[in-house]
Amino acid sequence: MFSPTLSTPACPTPAENIAAALERITPLQGLPFEDRLWLAQHGEEVVAQPGDILFEEGQPADRMILILKGEIHVRRQRGGPMELFIGRTGQMTGLLPFSRMKASGGQGFAISPVWALLVHKDQFPAMLAAIPSMAQRVVSTLLDRVREVTRIEQQAEKLSALGKLAGNLAHELNNPASAAQRAAASLVMELRANRENRFRLVNLCLSEEQIRGVEAWEQKILGRSSRHDARDAVEQIQLEEDLRNWLVKLPCETAWEVAAQLAEQRTTVADLEELRGLMGPSEAGISLQFFARYLRSTRSVDTLLNSTARIFDLISAVKAYSYMDRAPILEVDVPAGLDATIQMLQSRMKNVEIERHYDPDLPRISAYGSELNQVWTALIENALDALGETTQGGKLRLTCRLEGEMMLVEIWDTGPGIPPELQDRIFEPFFTTKAPGQGLGLGLDNAMRIVRKHRGHLSVRSDPGSTCFRVRLPLDQLQAY
Repeated sequence: MFSPTLSTPACPTPAENIAAALERITPLQGLPFEDRLWLAQHGEEVVAQPGDILFEEGQPADRMILILKGEIHVRRQRGGPMELFIGRTGQMTGLLPFSRMKASGGQGFAISPVWALLVHKDQFPAMLAAIPSMAQRVVSTLLDRVREVTRIEQQAEKLSALGKLAGNLAHELNNPASAAQRAAASLVMELRANRENRFRLVNLCLSEEQIRGVEAWEQKILGRSSRHDARDAVEQIQLEEDLRNWLVKLPCETAWEVAAQLAEQRTTVADLEELRGLMGPSEAGISLQFFARYLRSTRSVDTLLNSTARIFDLISAVKAYSYMDRAPILEVDVPAGLDATIQMLQSRMKNVEIERHYDPDLPRISAYGSELNQVWTALIENALDALGETTQGGKLRLTCRLEGEMMLVEIWDTGPGIPPELQDRIFEPFFTTKAPGQGLGLGLDNAMRIVRKHRGHLSVRSDPGSTCFRVRLPLDQLQAY
């Protein structure tokens, strides 16, 4: 069923000229002129302009298309912007003999002026009888098409997985990076403020005894913990208000700022009175300003250290996950691979309870480490998708133990489960239970191929509220390869 934008030329091309043009169709090269003339006489010549829709996704497929000139793109609506198929001059596409194609897999539209010859499926028996070599040419084209579509779908699946991974990583990096940026900005402000105040501090001309007293006082305050429980909130607010009132009476120019920092360090009015006993009000105000800025600067430095350590941990997790700068076959620590995958997907686990049950002293196995992590990613992402359907978030349990001469990995989730009638199909390529646009149905197929590559076994057992994927991998390198 083709769109009305495909029309017969105003001046039909003579059959002999069409037969000569068919020599440019790659699968038909070497076909005798008489056979090409048969196709020209029994086919339908059509033309289209750039942007014309040739057929819609889901429409019945009933014609073979021989593209004599131009370019056609086929795009799947649920697959995003990636083209499912690109047909160019010299290609034979559409419905072919022996094909089980029932409907168009995507929307087809012209990129440039198109000149094509259509052969209706009703003509297929007569065509195969009149041109015996067409059977072999069609089968070869079908095999090439299956390989190309599979490659494109696999590429789309990998890009989708990469996009999710990049999104998770960006989310995880954003928090420590933002904290580090705020801490650095705060630190710069405090350093500038103390630079402006340094002459006033030097001009205090404190005695040796006063200096030792201030140092001892500051050391006492710094020795207190700045952590507070939620139940201390009211007490903390009252403490800060008392400190601010005392500082205003001192007077201190930035009483509100100094009070907040001193209260965070659990400084009391009695502590301030102790410092006031060591020096005059002006000297105490300047000293407290400097000390408050030191406290804030110290906290900013601590935040910088913690944030950059978190970023370093994430980078280490990425390297462990992808096995960067390492040989393809390695002695792989399976629990470490599971943990690295969990860390990469951490942003999706805010409401998910994670349990780990790893036997101690598990041996390493010889494997393609980065490929095994693709297996863990596919299985854990499926579990998270299932848990996303629950209201409470649910539980994810990872188990790793020895079972005879095999390493057994189990990934459990408390999602709604897989219906029994679908459990035998979930490992089929292109089969998915997800909504259109959310999956291409290649994640579990890819996981199965990787596990089989390692001479292992992948299975599933699912009931409502309990789904378990089991991966068994051989320990012995000679058994694995």
